[in-house]
Amino acid sequence: MLKTPFHKVAITGVGVVSPVGIGRKEFFDSLAAGKSGVGLITRFDTCGFPFKVAGEVKKFSREDYFDKKESNNLPLYILYAVAAGKLALYDAGLDPGYYETRRIGIFGGNGAGGFDVAEQAVERRILKNTSKLSPYFVPHFLPNMAVGTMSIYLGIKGPVLTCTSACAAGANAIGEAYLRIKYGEMDCCIAGGTESVITPVFLSGLNSMKALSKNKDPKTASRPFDRERDGFVPAEGSAFLVLENMNKALERGVKPLAEILGYSVLSEGYHIAAPEPEGKGMAAVMEAALESCRLKPDKIDYINAHGTSTVLNDKYETTAVKKVFGSHSKKIHISSTKSMTGHLLGAAGALEAAACVLSLENQIVFPTINLNNPDPDCDLDYVPNKSKKAKLDYVMSNSFGFGGINTCLIFKKYS
Repeated sequence: MLKTPFHKVAITGVGVVSPVGIGRKEFFDSLAAGKSGVGLITRFDTCGFPFKVAGEVKKFSREDYFDKKESNNLPLYILYAVAAGKLALYDAGLDPGYYETRRIGIFGGNGAGGFDVAEQAVERRILKNTSKLSPYFVPHFLPNMAVGTMSIYLGIKGPVLTCTSACAAGANAIGEAYLRIKYGEMDCCIAGGTESVITPVFLSGLNSMKALSKNKDPKTASRPFDRERDGFVPAEGSAFLVLENMNKALERGVKPLAEILGYSVLSEGYHIAAPEPEGKGMAAVMEAALESCRLKPDKIDYINAHGTSTVLNDKYETTAVKKVFGSHSKKIHISSTKSMTGHLLGAAGALEAAACVLSLENQIVFPTINLNNPDPDCDLDYVPNKSKKAKLDYVMSNSFGFGGINTCLIFKKYS
């Protein structure tokens, strides 16, 4: 039997539209400075709602990425995705036409697609008692239309696929793209996630699940691993990475930012929203990711935690890290960039993958801000409040989603 050759997978470009900045530099500078992107919700009047804060994208100009007329009908989750994709390609110095049509594609993730579009359509149907809806309603509501629209604007006609695995979606999109390149099916992918669901109905639903923070102070609402944490802060945005066959990237004269080394996705099969007790499922997916690249646990230098700022997630993720890494867990730098960005839901894993790439490139660990009163159940090194320089060779990113889907990515410093 012939053995399938494995190909190394390089990350050559990063595109970000986030609450803490647009573009790689602004995103990095904000995280390194411990700057929060959380603020009071401006998308709708929160009077009467118990939640008041979110991570909204600021200073986003449609005209920077689209002709004004083209963008008028596009919902935010699509606008953000196309913009992040363009930024990623620019960062990689890549014209998609460089690759054979069938060898380059787009893998995207989101949790709710155009939920805001559906919410507005229902409101129009009820309040105006009319069946006349926009012809764009269905195309803009479907979750796959972010990558579908990206393919049109970026000129990419290879495989274009969408993962809708809740808060793990963006990480799954990157992982699945990685596998296509690793096993030689493709040469290049633009992979990541997008989300924009800061709406009255969607946030009310999360609030009914007791998932959201009731803290009205934007500066302190997102506080992973802190004793006073009371839920996550919802956020929006998009992040896409350019993944390439390592040899192909080097042939076109590009220095990779990092390498993707491992990936795993597993289901807990336990509960639609609550994590498995003692972090069993979380531990299992981290172990599987390490096994996927034959990496020993003591090689991991930094973990970008799922770190949602909910009571159970932070406690059980800590327990899971201890199970997987044993005594080495005390030596690993761990942080939650959600403390600054808020929780981008289906785009969170992609944004945090981008953070991991920049950590490796710059040899820096981003902080967990608002960690002033550590929970005794969360007793590892969470890099409180200030970033730190560190020698980083291997980093891990965790993403855990509703439905019990857990995902883990491992990145390696390029050398």
